[in-house]
Amino acid sequence: MFRTLTIAATLLATSASAQAISFNNWTEQRLKVLSSNDYSQSGGTLGIVSDNTVSLLWTRVPDQTRGATSASWSWSVSESVPPTDLSRKGGDDRNIAVYFLFAPETAVAELAGADIRALLGRRDVRILQYVWGGNNAVGSVIPSPYGEPGTGVTIPLRQADTGQMNVSVNLTGDLNRAFGSAPGALVGMAVSADSDDTQSMIRAQVSGLTLR
Repeated sequence: MFRTLTIAATLLATSASAQAISFNNWTEQRLKVLSSNDYSQSGGTLGIVSDNTVSLLWTRVPDQTRGATSASWSWSVSESVPPTDLSRKGGDDRNIAVYFLFAPETAVAELAGADIRALLGRRDVRILQYVWGGNNAVGSVIPSPYGEPGTGVTIPLRQADTGQMNVSVNLTGDLNRAFGSAPGALVGMAVSADSDDTQSMIRAQVSGLTLR
């Protein structure tokens, strides 16, 4: 009986530590004045249509997820951009990018009212961007050609094509791999699609985003 209760308690603790993220009330940030993707936000599912456009949808994270060390989600693409070089500024279209933004613990209170542009422009913020798209090696760490040098990286998880995929990432491990440390707290997340450079079309979906 004691063994059964112990196992049950462990399973409950593991379940309780997982935080499902809703896409309701995420905010769109245009990256070009006349360019905006179409997003359909419905609980744990986000639909994306990008027609020669680029923008991102973002949110601050709940306080209880600031210590998240891993994440998982499902994504699918039914219409894809062509392969691109994700290291090239202005030529790096991708089907989906999922961003995780980390800041030092000492800066969390200061950043409570910061928007996504302010977060992306800070030297002390670290950005992990997981991407479906491009022609770069899957799992490689590519310095972002945008923002402050040394603050952001792109990690391709699948090259440009169509299909469906379940994803699990080690945020702490990838922070260490990209920046040599795992600094601070998770303060924000974003999802984007980018088809303007190739003047193409994306139809995609992200669902089941969970932090642990």
